[in-house]
Amino acid sequence: ISMEFRNLSKVYQDVISDICHKMGVGMAEFLEKKVDSQHEWDKYCHYVAGLVGIGLSRLFSASELEDPIVGQDTELANSMGLFLQKTNIIRDYLEDQLEGREFWPREVWSRYAKKLSDLAKPENIDMAVQCLNELITNALHHVPDVLTYLSRLKNQSVFNFCAIPQVMAIATLSACYNNKQVFRGVVKIRKGQAVTLMMDATNIQAVKAIMYQYVEEIYQKIPSTDPSSNKTQQVIASIRAMSLPSGPMVSRHHYSPIYLSCVMLLAALSWQYLSTISKATEEYVQAGEN
Repeated sequence: ISMEFRNLSKVYQDVISDICHKMGVGMAEFLEKKVDSQHEWDKYCHYVAGLVGIGLSRLFSASELEDPIVGQDTELANSMGLFLQKTNIIRDYLEDQLEGREFWPREVWSRYAKKLSDLAKPENIDMAVQCLNELITNALHHVPDVLTYLSRLKNQSVFNFCAIPQVMAIATLSACYNNKQVFRGVVKIRKGQAVTLMMDATNIQAVKAIMYQYVEEIYQKIPSTDPSSNKTQQVIASIRAMSLPSGPMVSRHHYSPIYLSCVMLLAALSWQYLSTISKATEEYVQAGEN
């Protein structure tokens, strides 16, 4: 790694050094404390993922693959990372509990349980789902920034690289929303669904259509009795306003056979890896139950 780093141009070395230093200092801060407030949740996610978004954006601009504004607008780049990290933290509640990790903000979960681990108890499932829905609503507030960021990208490879994780995240949040299974096992999107997302998310209009589809799915699942229902409806309304399809969505049937083959191979390899990880997690959960 050191040798490859030294082979890079100084402009790239400067970005990487700066981001890695800030990330190291930030992660060290949270070795000594837990995530308490929602502000600290944003701060933690900034250190472990937002800085990645900022660093990559600066590299995109430094390479001249993208305009300078992409690297300069750190707020949007940070939101790209926060949306992904919050999705992972929300989805991985049970796995983190089994490993002794806690990343859900105390400010939120303390309104629903005395201890974060109590949310996994069957008798607390209704309160647990309400807590889950509140955190998903929090994460959805980053989607408008995500759409604005993606709309600025011009290079196709950069767009695909940035867009695919984001549409995977919104699909995951839709699967997790109001879902008791988050507290019982592993919630994941279907393999065919993932392949479709990878093949479709190649332009901003397609991404907007995907975002619209999944926030509509969430909207249809909002319980009228949920404490966060009004906030969820409001953030979905703002996402709808930005993601209403206004242009043709590129069909995957128009892609070249070589592109299709590459996408299918990447999808197969990705899901082979994810399936292995998921299987190991499920076995761990079963072992814990036994």
